Amino acid sequence: MFEKVRVRFAPSPTGYLHVGGARTALYNYLFARQKKGEFILRIEDTDEERSTEESLRGMIEDLKWLGLPWNEGPHPETLKDVGPFGPYRQSQRQHIYKQVAEELISQGKAYYCFMTDEEIEAQKEKQKAEGRPHAHLESPFADLSLVEAQKRKTAGDKATVRFKTKNLKKDYVLKDLIRGEVKFPSDMVGDFVLLRSDGMPVYNFCCVVDDHLMKMSHVLRAEEHLPNTLRQMMIYEGMGWQLPHFGHVSLVLDEDRQKLSKRRGAVACGQFKDEGYLPEAILNFVALLGWSHPEEKEIISLEEMIKTFSVERLNPSGAVFDRVKLKWMNAQHLRQKPNAELWALVNPFLVKSGVLVNQEAKWTSQALDVFKPKMEVLTDAIELFRPLSDEAFQVFPESKEVLSQPTAKGALTAWKSGLEGIGKDIMTEEDFLKIQDSVAAGAQVKGKNLFQPIRVAVIGKPQGTEVKILVPLLKVSSLISRAEKVLKEIG
Repeated sequence: MFEKVRVRFAPSPTGYLHVGGARTALYNYLFARQKKGEFILRIEDTDEERSTEESLRGMIEDLKWLGLPWNEGPHPETLKDVGPFGPYRQSQRQHIYKQVAEELISQGKAYYCFMTDEEIEAQKEKQKAEGRPHAHLESPFADLSLVEAQKRKTAGDKATVRFKTKNLKKDYVLKDLIRGEVKFPSDMVGDFVLLRSDGMPVYNFCCVVDDHLMKMSHVLRAEEHLPNTLRQMMIYEGMGWQLPHFGHVSLVLDEDRQKLSKRRGAVACGQFKDEGYLPEAILNFVALLGWSHPEEKEIISLEEMIKTFSVERLNPSGAVFDRVKLKWMNAQHLRQKPNAELWALVNPFLVKSGVLVNQEAKWTSQALDVFKPKMEVLTDAIELFRPLSDEAFQVFPESKEVLSQPTAKGALTAWKSGLEGIGKDIMTEEDFLKIQDSVAAGAQVKGKNLFQPIRVAVIGKPQGTEVKILVPLLKVSSLISRAEKVLKEIG
């Protein structure tokens, strides 16, 4: 029996944090928090060519952004190990894997194999020619004595370490937490590599060693790891170690029900962050890709997920990543935010885009009351707020036709005159409608000859946000200045 629940998220730092990886991390985090257990971050960086420090830092930043803190692993700021079972990077644990491999060798459960890549390939071609294309490797070194093997190693011959499977003639049965009973015939695999000739461990070996030594009680991981389980069960058995509880979650699929990939657009958490999605919306969305709330709720906070999560409600079937629903869900979370909190998230996007607006709390709250219902992602604010930025104001080319109309100059002159006579710094929607009526009467215009020149004088183009909701957010002096710029365009 395991003393307590311990689970891990073990990414490879060879790229970005994929939304599928974020879902795996979330499920492990929820399970640990609900069971009062521990959530561990382990870095599987034995792929020396592809693993990078930049990728590791990016993944850690994404996990921090999502709000999924871990109990043990690299410190989120310094990357130094925190916890009693380190190192938490597999590249720093090679001495441990070597020790376990030697123990298996000494027990006759593994052996040094001196076959070259050319010999292995030649054997495969021979088996294929004999009509045995799926035959397993037959190593002539499986029964070589340890003494002889050591002599060859001392002489400089390179060897892999292989796990010996020929005596394991039985079916292995996994009681998967999500898929139920899964059977693996032992003849599915031949003698498999534990350590490469350069001493680096393969995934299945170091994964088992680390999960055991780090006292993992449960392993919740993606369905694509299911084929690895037989090899791992053999290693657990070979070492006499207790098997953790396994659960293999469904794949995340695209609209064509294929495994989600970059081919269909953003799949990286960092990209969703840049596009203005909220971390709580991403978590809410990916949680429901394979799990359902007991009351079938769709908008759920992280706190509620922790309370209601259970592996029993994880679905083994693939879940389709619906980008339209993600955007809808983001909008729901966005609109629940208090204006002050939302402004702190929106403003950096505005500043980055050169949309500089009033920063007074009263004004920003008033503006968000107007625009929040129109926003689905934070970046929507850029174009919504752009008309309110004096620095961003310009007369767009599409205004040329409107301004060329014979009645345009008269309408705009009357509009400017009405603004100058209002006697207020800020006008109300009612004030605007009164001025608009006076322009219609004084300049003898109506319809688009009335509305379009005024819209150009406010936002620089004849189509866009309804003017009456914008003018209460703009100073009258700003509106006058804009009207003057437009009149200069007419000449």
